[in-house]
Amino acid sequence: MKISNLRFSPKGVEFIDKDDHKLPLNTAVGKITNRFGNYVLDIELFFLWIVGYIPSHFIRKLIYLIAGIKLGRSSTFHMGARFYQPKNISIGEDTIIGDHAFIDGRARVSIGSHTDIASQLMIYNSEHDLDSLDFNAIEEPVTIGDYCFIGPRVIIMPGVKIGDGAVVAGGAVVTKDVPNGSIVGGVPAKLIGERQHKKYQYRLGRPRLFQ
Repeated sequence: MKISNLRFSPKGVEFIDKDDHKLPLNTAVGKITNRFGNYVLDIELFFLWIVGYIPSHFIRKLIYLIAGIKLGRSSTFHMGARFYQPKNISIGEDTIIGDHAFIDGRARVSIGSHTDIASQLMIYNSEHDLDSLDFNAIEEPVTIGDYCFIGPRVIIMPGVKIGDGAVVAGGAVVTKDVPNGSIVGGVPAKLIGERQHKKYQYRLGRPRLFQ
């Protein structure tokens, strides 16, 4: 008889994994501990999802900082942001991230300073290994440089590096690195131009109130 991750047999009680393989006791204890840790994280993420709809940049930023997100001076999220692992997310100064952004965080996500990100950004840094017999996850960091502009509904995939001053057109799916000052767009994103100026000194200014 089997109940969840326990199997009862004439030999006694055995711990098993999702594929019905028997687990040594020390491995089973580690998995049980990890599962309870994930339950705690799930509760935290649910709380942060609710926090994301509080119409106050100050309150949201304060709670995000407590949760482990590194948010530089004058940087902020608009409403509706969601995360998988906040502690791995780092954002520089004067960066504004639009509403309903999703930032993974299971591997490191680093976003630079003075970067303008439009609504409904999605950053993933964990994906399944399609060639693995166990369908295991592969985690790779994502880096976005300073003075970038990321258009609405952009998807950035694991392992991508977007250079300083780069522009990603709305709706693009970025699967490869983007050089400094480049303009990319499409699915998958490809080079479509270059920014004329290579030295950037502007500041983004304040975000919209109550958004």
